[in-house]
Amino acid sequence: MHPSIRLFTYGSPDYLLSLILRYKILRIPLGLTYSAKDLESDQSDFHIGAFENEQLLGSLILTLNKNNTIKMRQVAVDDTFQGKGIGSALLQFSETFAKLKGFEAIHCHARKTAVPFYLKHGYTIVGDEFPEVNIPHFYMEKSL
Repeated sequence: MHPSIRLFTYGSPDYLLSLILRYKILRIPLGLTYSAKDLESDQSDFHIGAFENEQLLGSLILTLNKNNTIKMRQVAVDDTFQGKGIGSALLQFSETFAKLKGFEAIHCHARKTAVPFYLKHGYTIVGDEFPEVNIPHFYMEKSL
């Protein structure tokens, strides 16, 4: 599977598709919703999606951070397409994009279940496990 990976803008039809996907994959399983406050920061972020025939297969957000780093968050791949390289393609695009923008490192709060995925892609765990949205997470980072 070779999806097309591209940026999309806040408030666009693609952004609305990403909200639906994020809700389905990241929130419903935890019994959570999104509030307007949760989505506020999306306005100034970079949104990246994996598309095939205009269907959104996966997406993530890059948020500007201090110290020449960028935070990757809200990584979601439709469960129908997980394990087919879409997450890896999104990561690769994001890392290249961040590097071209002059960032020196990328980091994320990885759900414990996703740690092996990030380790496989060269990320390292920094610090101890911590709770976020009531489930275990790890701070992970990668130099670009």
